[in-house]
Amino acid sequence: MDQPVGIMGMPGVGFFGMLLIGFLAGYIAEKATNRNHGLLTNILVGIAGSFVGGTLAGLLDFNFYGFFGNLIVATVGAILILWVFGKARPAS
Repeated sequence: MDQPVGIMGMPGVGFFGMLLIGFLAGYIAEKATNRNHGLLTNILVGIAGSFVGGTLAGLLDFNFYGFFGNLIVATVGAILILWVFGKARPAS
């Protein structure tokens, strides 16, 4: 079930699915890391998280497809991104 995926795509979902997954993954990551972001930031963190999570899943030879597979991978990636940025930024 290998299907080609473009630079702005996720396996098994379309463009609007990617935006929805990005929002949900960003929102879940925001709540998991006790942050407070807006809608656009949640979408951007979630989409970036999907690329980070997708890369890690590929390295670990973990196959994921469809809405829920992408949501899980994107959420893990988004939490990782927020965690790294939280550690890199000094506490105020």
